Amino acid sequence: MKFADLHLHTQFSDGTFTPEELVLNAQKKGLACIALTDHDTVEGCARAAAACANVQMEFIPGAELTAEHADTEVHILGYFLDTQNAVLLERIGKFQADRQNRIHEMCAALNKLGVPLKAESVFALANCKSPGRPHVARTLVKEKLIGNLDEAFERFLKKGRPAWVPKTKMSALEGVQLIHQAGGLAVMAHPGLNRTDDIIPALVDAGLDGIECFHTKHSTVMSERYLEIAEKYNLLVTGGSDCHGFSKKAPLIGTVKLPYEHVERLKAAKKSADEKRSAAK
Repeated sequence: MKFADLHLHTQFSDGTFTPEELVLNAQKKGLACIALTDHDTVEGCARAAAACANVQMEFIPGAELTAEHADTEVHILGYFLDTQNAVLLERIGKFQADRQNRIHEMCAALNKLGVPLKAESVFALANCKSPGRPHVARTLVKEKLIGNLDEAFERFLKKGRPAWVPKTKMSALEGVQLIHQAGGLAVMAHPGLNRTDDIIPALVDAGLDGIECFHTKHSTVMSERYLEIAEKYNLLVTGGSDCHGFSKKAPLIGTVKLPYEHVERLKAAKKSADEKRSAAK
């Protein structure tokens, strides 16, 4: 059997792997297909695609967008994105700027607490356009301002802690539309983590294509529940490890192995959507 891992991150957001290292690890795990889903960016997709081509591995360009609906945070995975789409690049460019401003705000809050962390140090470590809290935590550890990553989040960076700053979010409906206009399929990420069951019908009405039933932090019971929901609403099924490299202890790549039949269904849905768009022109 062939398997895929359709939820992966690199150094272009908050992972530690380069695209090439990610593909090497995927090859070692025997994966037939991977998707790159960095937060609010598609920068790493070209390199990941080239690395996959070198080892005859199938690649799906994607991204993970942070959104909200009815005051509930929801992450939307976009698959088969046109990484040169002008509207997509303009919109995520704004979110990247918001992410960078958030780093400045978190560092200012830390400074007020007597923790002398400079935003420039975080940006230097992150070395990407989509920095986030993990980069702040890693910089705190690197500069010996705190003992470890867990302590950084528990003391300062978790929601409700003194250096936590909320993220700017688009509406989930806008996220689905943005992905569709960039030629992609929109899939709800790890619903079990965000507890987003109540808003699934509204997103289905907005054109949601699929749901991530299999995830590292989904129990078997959770996965079975979301498979039932996917069947009820005729949604595509996806799954992935949500690997961030070494930023979260051992790399998770390949710990969730999605049967390749689901990739085939994704590709069929993509082809159908493309045909409908062409017919509508």
